[in-house]
Amino acid sequence: MEKLQSVEQFQELKKEERTIFMFSADWCGDCRFIEPFLPRIEADYPEYNFILVDRDEFIDLCSELDIFGIPSFIAYHNGEEAGRFVSKDRKTQEEIEEFINGLAN
Repeated sequence: MEKLQSVEQFQELKKEERTIFMFSADWCGDCRFIEPFLPRIEADYPEYNFILVDRDEFIDLCSELDIFGIPSFIAYHNGEEAGRFVSKDRKTQEEIEEFINGLAN
């Protein structure tokens, strides 16, 4: 998964046709829990560009987006927010897939 490098890059990537940002941190145990199945999710949804956002590196962006729990996901379609899966709870592969499947086409 590509890692976000700047806020400017975030602004550009969210304008793409379909992008999902995953907000995470190295110290987050629940984020580590989902790592093994993320490559499978990326492979199963090739229409999406998946971007990893380190919460600690982009704390101001996370605050602006109301991301207070991780791991969390926000999807954008052509610059518009299409959906979000934001909570402090551990996510399962099935829950992440349900979130993606529920996004408006």
